[in-house]
Amino acid sequence: MKSLIYSSLLLLILLSFTTCKTTSSLDAVSIEKAMVNAMLWQEANPIYAKAPTDWTNGAYYTGVTRAHQSTQNPAFLKALKEMGQRNKWQTWERFYHADDVAISYAYLYLKSLGIEGVDLKPTAQFIDDHLYKDHAWRTGIPDKDQKILWWWCDALFMAPPVLTHYANQTGNKKYLDDMHRYYMETYDLLFDKEENLFARDVRFQWKGQADDRKEANGKKIFWSRGNGWVLGGLALILDAMPQDYQHRSFYVKLFQAMANKIKVIQPEDGLWNTSLLSPESYDHGEVSGSGFYTFALTWGINNDLLDQKTYTPVVKKAWKALMACQQADGKVGWVQNIGASPEPATKDSWQNYGTGAFLLAGSEILKLK
Repeated sequence: MKSLIYSSLLLLILLSFTTCKTTSSLDAVSIEKAMVNAMLWQEANPIYAKAPTDWTNGAYYTGVTRAHQSTQNPAFLKALKEMGQRNKWQTWERFYHADDVAISYAYLYLKSLGIEGVDLKPTAQFIDDHLYKDHAWRTGIPDKDQKILWWWCDALFMAPPVLTHYANQTGNKKYLDDMHRYYMETYDLLFDKEENLFARDVRFQWKGQADDRKEANGKKIFWSRGNGWVLGGLALILDAMPQDYQHRSFYVKLFQAMANKIKVIQPEDGLWNTSLLSPESYDHGEVSGSGFYTFALTWGINNDLLDQKTYTPVVKKAWKALMACQQADGKVGWVQNIGASPEPATKDSWQNYGTGAFLLAGSEILKLK
């Protein structure tokens, strides 16, 4: 029931803020207030594609996790704990599918805080099955898109950050090594070294043939949210990856290469279009991809992987544009619907992963100096 989220604690938090649609400055109070309002609206308007433990909620609650980590605001922690209890700490059902463990990012965070009652057994079972149980995707299915375990670029947000955190919590480096092995498969299959962007899957790989998929302007098709999944996932991975991990330099270099590309193609209004190299295809910005980029680029600044002077104007412009997409009641619009390629959005289109991207962005913007 929608009203359950509005506890006396959350009402007090709401009353301490004033409504703000957008801000040109990085005022911490306004930013945190916008984040709380976004979360409260989303909690009161739950939505998911398949189940409360699916990837859409996984992405949303990753945003809630990082929001709490940045602010220590009890509203975010309350939402996380109630979600875990409702879900009985379960993942979703497809052990072979990276999407279905994304929800565990929040569970692992709560466990790291010592929250009583967190049960990581379902997560542990999923991870072992995902990495070691036989499935056709491991060897590839002939004439299908499923050539490898993580055959779509979105997967690089869903499973690798969870596996990196799990390796840390268990103290077992094999999970990090296995993450790297499967990550490299996806990189080798889908990364375009000319454009420093990821194809969403093999359907969008460019081979220079007449029947290749391409935009009307002749450019390759690179989906904004797809690359947002990757760049946001890289920030989450690097945030948890040990500094002395033998393959860390690969992730740093990939992060920096993609960050530079995203910086260069940022539209003047601040939000990236759904088709990165063909902004004219849908002549408006989109929040989910832009939120992930804003999060990742700001994280890079805050962690000395990106030049502050070069990238700060980029993320400030993006955050201002993101704030303008939040409505007075907290709802975050201009989110492309569930899909696997560039499509349009509207001021009223929303999804929980769009709210998650907004929260991720705010969680790092708050730290920007």
